[in-house]
Amino acid sequence: MISILQSSARATGVDETDVQAALDTAAAGGISPVLALIESGAVDERAFTRHLAEDLGWKWLETPQPEPDDATELKRLIPARFAVRHQVFPVGFERDATTQTRSRLILACHDPCDLMARQAVARQSELPVRWCLTPRNELLNAVQQLYGVGADTFDALLAARGANADDLHLRDEANVIDGEDEEASVVKFVNQIIREALAQKATDIHVEPQPDNLRIRYRIDGFLHEIPVPENIKQLQASVIARIKVMSKLDIAEKRLPQDGRIHLKADGQSIDVRVACIPSVEGESISLRLLGQERFTLDRLGLNEAHRQTIETLLTKPNGIVLVTGPTGSGKSTTLYTFLSQLNSVHRRIVTIEDPVENKLPGVVQIAVKPEIGLSFASGLRSILRGDPNVVMVGEIRDLETAEIAVRASLTGHLVFSTLHTNDAVAGITRLVEMGVKPFLVSSSVRAFLAQRLVRVLCESCKTPAKYKTDELTRLGFPEAKGKNLWRAATGGCQHCRGTGYAGRVALYEIALMTPAMQALVSQRASEAELHTQARKDGFVPMREYGLQKALSGVTTLDEVARVTSEELA
Repeated sequence: MISILQSSARATGVDETDVQAALDTAAAGGISPVLALIESGAVDERAFTRHLAEDLGWKWLETPQPEPDDATELKRLIPARFAVRHQVFPVGFERDATTQTRSRLILACHDPCDLMARQAVARQSELPVRWCLTPRNELLNAVQQLYGVGADTFDALLAARGANADDLHLRDEANVIDGEDEEASVVKFVNQIIREALAQKATDIHVEPQPDNLRIRYRIDGFLHEIPVPENIKQLQASVIARIKVMSKLDIAEKRLPQDGRIHLKADGQSIDVRVACIPSVEGESISLRLLGQERFTLDRLGLNEAHRQTIETLLTKPNGIVLVTGPTGSGKSTTLYTFLSQLNSVHRRIVTIEDPVENKLPGVVQIAVKPEIGLSFASGLRSILRGDPNVVMVGEIRDLETAEIAVRASLTGHLVFSTLHTNDAVAGITRLVEMGVKPFLVSSSVRAFLAQRLVRVLCESCKTPAKYKTDELTRLGFPEAKGKNLWRAATGGCQHCRGTGYAGRVALYEIALMTPAMQALVSQRASEAELHTQARKDGFVPMREYGLQKALSGVTTLDEVARVTSEELA
């Protein structure tokens, strides 16, 4: 077998010395030589497994897929716990040409040197086995798609409950988690859901009861994706929900009222805060989990172009004034504000925030959470903050006139204030404050800039493809000026790096409206929003739509993405 491995590795162009070093490591550590070769980085896994399959006379599967008609029987023959433990995947059956009866079970694996798995399969399978080879990540993804996330734990949990479990989802939570082994399985199952969400870089998990199912969805790059779950998961709906409520210190007996909680986790050495919202629905309690990593907030991560970055850096040097970030929920406003605070954070500045809720904890910053039930609102909290000698203040959101007026007074008395507004664009922030009741002369004298933003998906670098847009397409999208320019599209079907979406990650589109002397004069005269837009353009204002076009031309995103988040507001 070793000679076959060496031959397959050499076929990929790997140096013999590197191959031998990996094999020596495998022998010394008692691990599989296949895994040693791959984990050493000496070979490319796809190329290596493809050559290895040829040398073994096996079929190589780039992406294993089960035969749809055979899925139920395949899961019976190879249960989830067995597939996960031995890392094998049932692909389908070979059939007799005459009788069409099943003659062999086709199984995929990623390590032909795992003799224990081969022996276990021989004991488990009712049929002779024909083996195929596939890359490890592809095999694990296929297992998840066929059985569902956490299916191996789920199998154990159902087995512990016994056969008479048809109405378990109707029982009280007190009776659902009723055994030590079962409770441990529920814990593992919920942990697996969260772990998988973190691995896929999801920002939210939604656990939603349906009439005949428990739907679990991840929000990845701003879009919801339903994940495969084990069959009969409805039986464990109450257990799963109760476990999440226990983790977030919520009242598991209260099912009629909404509840909010928080979970603190550690994953791969990183602290993760999870914000939990539980709301009652007609099919049971629906739970949303917002995953908040303890990330580093730097200007580099915002993806600003050079001109916008210089503008932001200039604003952050000002000793006073208000900087307002505008945009809808989920547009990244909080991340931008935390980045500004991180840039300003030093032992020489006192920074105090009041938020609803505190999403990320910043070392050295005093952060206050709004609690309306005890009278701690943005306005009352901001009054107290200003009595505490701050240099920089951040208000989570300006929602009413009282909060706006206090923020204005704070800026006029020498404080640098950051906050957010819900408006469609940057210039609209001016009219929003005036409509709230703030005097125009106070807006013009206190606010330094309005920054609007949206998030667009970033093209996957591994599979993005050049695009040729037709003239009518560009007109429909609102970008006729892009005719003849080099543009990109997301690849149909994507690749393994982007989970088949064609996109990987998100970046913000910005527009910054500065309160220049000319703009101040117009605001004091109660000029219309159209007049303000015209003057802003004269002062160098670049609309978000143009900023997005530059991102599309540079290959960061697509015109479709830019149109998706900006066309309604700015077309």
